[in-house]
Amino acid sequence: MRVPVSWLKERLELGDKVDEVTAQELADAFIRIGIEVDGVHPLGEITGPLVIGRVAEIEELTDFKKPIRYCQVELGDAGTALGDAVEETGEPDSTEDEDVDPPRARTNGIVCGATNFAEGALVVVALPGAVLPGGFEISARKTYGHVSEGMICSARELGLGDDHTGILVLPPGTADPGDDARDVLDLDDTVIEVAPTPDRGYALSVRGLARELACALDVPFGDPANTDVPEAEGDAWPVRIEDTEGCRRFVLRRVTGLDAGAPTPWWMRRRLLLAGIRSISLAVDVTNYVMLELGQPLHAFDTGSVKGDLVVRRARPGEKLTTLDDVERELDPDDVVIADDTGVVSLAGTMGGAGTEISGDSTDVLLEAAHWDPPSISRTARRHRLFSEAAKRFERYADPQLCAVAVESAARLLRQYGDGSIRPGRTDEGGTEPMPAITMPISLPDQVAGVRYERGVTVRRLTQIGCKVAVGTGDDGTAVVSAVPPSWRGDLGQQADLVEEVLRLEGYGSIPSVLPAAPAGRGLTESQRRRRTVSRALAEAGYVEVIPFPFVSKSTWDAFALPEDDPRRRGLTLLNPLESDKDELATTLLPGLLETLQRNLSRGFRDVALFHIGQVVLPSAEPADVPDLAVDARPADDELAALEQSVPVQPLHVSVVLTGQRLRTGWWGPGEAATWADAVESARTVAAASGVGLRTEAADLLPWHPGRCARLLAGDRPVGHAGELHPKVVEAMGLPKRTVAMELDLDAIPLPDSRPAPAVSPYPPVLLDVALVVDAEVPSADLADALRQGAGELLEDVALFDTYTGEQIGEGKRSLAYKLRFRAADRTLTVEEATHARDSAVASAKERFGAFLRG
Repeated sequence: MRVPVSWLKERLELGDKVDEVTAQELADAFIRIGIEVDGVHPLGEITGPLVIGRVAEIEELTDFKKPIRYCQVELGDAGTALGDAVEETGEPDSTEDEDVDPPRARTNGIVCGATNFAEGALVVVALPGAVLPGGFEISARKTYGHVSEGMICSARELGLGDDHTGILVLPPGTADPGDDARDVLDLDDTVIEVAPTPDRGYALSVRGLARELACALDVPFGDPANTDVPEAEGDAWPVRIEDTEGCRRFVLRRVTGLDAGAPTPWWMRRRLLLAGIRSISLAVDVTNYVMLELGQPLHAFDTGSVKGDLVVRRARPGEKLTTLDDVERELDPDDVVIADDTGVVSLAGTMGGAGTEISGDSTDVLLEAAHWDPPSISRTARRHRLFSEAAKRFERYADPQLCAVAVESAARLLRQYGDGSIRPGRTDEGGTEPMPAITMPISLPDQVAGVRYERGVTVRRLTQIGCKVAVGTGDDGTAVVSAVPPSWRGDLGQQADLVEEVLRLEGYGSIPSVLPAAPAGRGLTESQRRRRTVSRALAEAGYVEVIPFPFVSKSTWDAFALPEDDPRRRGLTLLNPLESDKDELATTLLPGLLETLQRNLSRGFRDVALFHIGQVVLPSAEPADVPDLAVDARPADDELAALEQSVPVQPLHVSVVLTGQRLRTGWWGPGEAATWADAVESARTVAAASGVGLRTEAADLLPWHPGRCARLLAGDRPVGHAGELHPKVVEAMGLPKRTVAMELDLDAIPLPDSRPAPAVSPYPPVLLDVALVVDAEVPSADLADALRQGAGELLEDVALFDTYTGEQIGEGKRSLAYKLRFRAADRTLTVEEATHARDSAVASAKERFGAFLRG
């Protein structure tokens, strides 16, 4: 939020020090109490002559492609406002009745391309020699066939805002031609840009920010909401609240006889400009001004466009609304709306409808202020991507007690500056319950901060923020404080909130920063060590670690072609997702990793190897019964156990994806494309880093290819899958052909009790090869297991090095050739011993799979 310093100081009772307090001091005070400051922007960056002018004559130049005007602008009396040099004439004549020529009125010809002004308009003129913000120098120059002696300025050119749709036109009577524009525009002011945290909705207003400064500077605060609101004399308009959850209070005030052409006063327009809001019309500007000052958004209806009673309800299926931005929106049944006899006329708390918009001819205005349910407004704003200034405040909680004050303030401004008449009636439907009292030990802030504050600090600070405070004695005889939060602080609901207020207003800098002593003998757990080791091993193997978006969309499972009863579809749904279409916790790492792969491919990368280590959430088939725990005391052991039981299993997984070339093509020769074998090898890399062995067997599990998918087993326990993705999955997700992936449950791999250092044998190995013929369906890994079991302890390693199919083998058969390495730990192995072990291995393979030696 942008707010001028002059507006803030107006609400602070600084007395004689009002000019001594600088903008930087106010910014530092904001930062000290926890409100972020994005910038401090001084306005006074203009040098040279800058004056008020009146447009006397406009000549339209029609010989050009775009509208160009040559304007004669009156600039006041020569020699006074403009500081023209006056020739010395010696001593004045003492004759009083001598005729004296009146001062000459100076007129400059200025070329301008804007069309939002007419003859007689008051404008701001930068004369030759002036330098505008950004180092833009003004000089007399010939353009479009005329000499332009200056420039008529827009609000952005003067540094007053971002509006550059036309030049700045001042209301009549604001100033006289020739007046110094710096004084009229108050260019000595400064704008502070703040970014309050989302829980402090009250700080999106001058009222809230000034109150925070009053606490930080320990000065009195003048509340602009201290306005006498007269008793209502009937209703302003009939209203019915059907959705009492979405709308707690609804207030209307009616103003008739409004001068539709009445200009917005300059002081109000200036504040709106500096706050970044464009001036539209008096009625709209007044509602925006009250919103900025009080923090209560308002909406103005053209009363003549409202048909029948106003009804606050949820939208019905199929209803649509064209909002003020001329966009037709299809409403959701969760949207809170305001409707009349014709249908929906406003998207509550977010944006009004075009059908009841205030126009240039509106003379009868219905002012509305309401207290809307923050979660409902937040969902509506995100659903329609409509983050209006009103929605920003309502989703952060607006003060329900301000509704009547806000419409009364707006009505009085319309009466004062638009000659409107306030009708006697005021509609005030619904109401809100007062905030409940919070009781805490008076010394709790001291205990939390580890600081002994001065006596009375807790009561004083809670009183400053608006709490009604009472001090008493607790059951144990200790002093306690009972505080009723003010209506604008919906974020205060427990003791910790009150403690935070005391600590931040006293200053976080007063809290000592002491690092706790690290107890000796404690380091990383075995699981943490394994995670780091696995991450390092995959990185050394050429994979790049990424952190994908952790949430998934339901459509992902359709792309994976998972059946409806697949447990991976059973994800937990988020109540408030960051992205509306990704509202489930991931049950597998593959969706996020494949999305990251897609993003890299779209950026021009073709050979990509990624990995991610993270948790997945695996809820049970039956919904868990989550206990509702109180916060006033520590939960009992059985309550904690029930809470732990309700938390779904969240194992740590590791996943990789590869596409393109595993070894790149270069001068050294052709590259090698990544295949399913590389995905399996990545799993072996993870297992080796974990200190365990890993077996593989053929499997059929989507989203992998049914003929190129391996199940990964640690002992006899399945821990994951690896292989090539199914062609239909690759096509659905827009991935390159033959993309491969692996996912493994790292928590399912047992942690070894001990990891002895590897021993290097001093004895030589005996190397033997064996080629076995088996049925083509027999997996090579299973045949290797049979050889390993039959060979016994002397077999140190077995590795497949060749496969062969052909007529010599026979139809439905294939030959698998293995390298066998034999070694004894205590002696040099003889050839006879190694041959006997090989024969035992072949016999085991023959017994299990009918294998025989290839001749």
